[in-house]
Amino acid sequence: MAAEMSHTSRSHRVEYLAATVLFLAATMGPLATAKAFADPAAPCPDVEVVFARGTFEAPGVGATGQAFVDALTSRLGADSVDVYGVNYPASLDFQAATAGVADAGNRIENIVSTCPDTKIVLGGYSQGAAVAGYTTFDTVPAGLTLPDGIGPMPETVSPHVAAVALFGTPDNWFLSLVDHDAPPVTVGSRYAAKTVQLCAQGDPVCFPGGLDRGAHSSYKSNGMAEQAADFVANAVSAAPAPISAT
Repeated sequence: MAAEMSHTSRSHRVEYLAATVLFLAATMGPLATAKAFADPAAPCPDVEVVFARGTFEAPGVGATGQAFVDALTSRLGADSVDVYGVNYPASLDFQAATAGVADAGNRIENIVSTCPDTKIVLGGYSQGAAVAGYTTFDTVPAGLTLPDGIGPMPETVSPHVAAVALFGTPDNWFLSLVDHDAPPVTVGSRYAAKTVQLCAQGDPVCFPGGLDRGAHSSYKSNGMAEQAADFVANAVSAAPAPISAT
């Protein structure tokens, strides 16, 4: 009887989390986004934020990304800040998120090449946090198939990335519901010490056992965007100015 009750409870939890996936997709519809893309013709900024939006958010950085960018900009004072919204589908096809890993990596490497003194901030929310996290991998893990010619960013890139900010990063349980082949989101060794990961209590995407669907959409207003901005602003200020790409 105990085994049967345990199986029933587990089945209900799977059903609940599956419903949560669909709920989050349905309730995170297109959002208006400002200041989403950097102007490639503009002078090199002091800081560039490369941010991946969450599922079904409109192209750009999304609501959480914009809240984070606004908070960070206010803390950086006179430093110029450009923003780049990672280009990827942000759909329910999780395998398609690899396009975001490629785009984020290419963007960062391009900044290092063309604006070597710019300090880079990498970030993401929800599925976008997985994209950003995967972008930092030391080696491409099993289960993650990147486009041809795309691999881990060169070791020489990491000094140019001052900080990484992740909001609502999908945990292993949630990933297994979305895509059985998806590897865990683990920040690479060269980026771990300069990464802040935030998970709202009860968020079913990142909090083990979480059942509060509203928590997943709360990052833009629950103070965590400001918390991440404090961490990143300090990291940017403390980071030595990159000399050049090698």
